[in-house]
Parts: sequence; structure tokens; C-alpha cells
Amino acid sequence: MEYAIAKVSTKGQIVIPSSLRDDIHSGDEFLMVKDEGRLVLKSMKSLAINLKEDLVFAERVEKAWQEHDKGKFETKSKDEFLKELRAC
Repeated sequence: MEYAIAKVSTKGQIVIPSSLRDDIHSGDEFLMVKDEGRLVLKSMKSLAINLKEDLVFAERVEKAWQEHDKGKFETKSKDEFLKELRAC
């Protein structure tokens, strides 16, 4: 196991120390998970292909619930909803 110490900039950016980024390239994507005082950084390259789409979907669902809770939603019939859904 390797480790290093990094500081957070005033803009909230963290630089990954050079000793830990030998296989990290510009544009690489990472999943970040905050849990009980830990911040886990996981390369998206090593995750299941569908996970990225699942995360995007989960984010869209969360935003939709927030809009619903604010009262910003439309009431549609089942047929209208399914027609719109099939068009996507």
C-alpha cells in the first residue's frame, strides 16, 4: 500500500502527489465516495461499464425528487407518460 499527504487549495482542489499518479492521466475520471470521515477515490477505468450510467441515472432521479419536493412537477396520464418515456 502506498500513501502520501495532500493539501486542499482555497478552491477546494486536491493535487494527487506525483508518487501516486504514475498511471493517472489528464481527463481520467474517478468516483469519489465520502463515508464516515473517509474520502475514497476509485478510478472509473476499473469499475463496471454500466456503473457510470447508473450513477448518472441516480443523479437524475435525485434531482427529480428535489423538483418534486419543491412542487415543480407535471401530472400526466399513464399513456402520456409512457409515450414520452418511449420517445427518449
